[in-house]
Amino acid sequence: MSFTVTISVSRHFDSPALPGRVFELLADVPRSASHFPDVERLDDLGGNAFRWTMDKIGIGEYTLQQTIYASAYKSDPEKLSVEWTPVDGVGNAVVGGSWSVLPAAAGSRLQLETTGRLQVDLPGFLQFLLSPLIEMAFAQKIDRYISNLSETLRKL
Repeated sequence: MSFTVTISVSRHFDSPALPGRVFELLADVPRSASHFPDVERLDDLGGNAFRWTMDKIGIGEYTLQQTIYASAYKSDPEKLSVEWTPVDGVGNAVVGGSWSVLPAAAGSRLQLETTGRLQVDLPGFLQFLLSPLIEMAFAQKIDRYISNLSETLRKL
């Protein structure tokens, strides 16, 4: 039997880059995704929808999990926002969220909100032990993503 892990992450940070430049980066899904750690493949499904295939998680020769999901993206240049919604029936996870970019005195203030549900194909009795580890690993990936984006935004 498998179990589901629900993850919700909210992060904000400041950047010296101008809001329009930040939005350009975030609205370009492949360019933005190139900053996300452990992406094996990003497939364009058309209609501004993308399938994410993450690196396999494993121990030695054994693969424990590979996360696959798809999201459809909608960018609003007037609101300086990017939203994504899950594409049903793709993979073992559903992920949605948004980026908001606000002008700030020294550049931009970015706000990331994301939620996901991951179907874990391991026995349910492991949920108590693994759910916190999966949540922590996802939060660490988000933090690395933000760090990678911040580095690029400093150069814009």
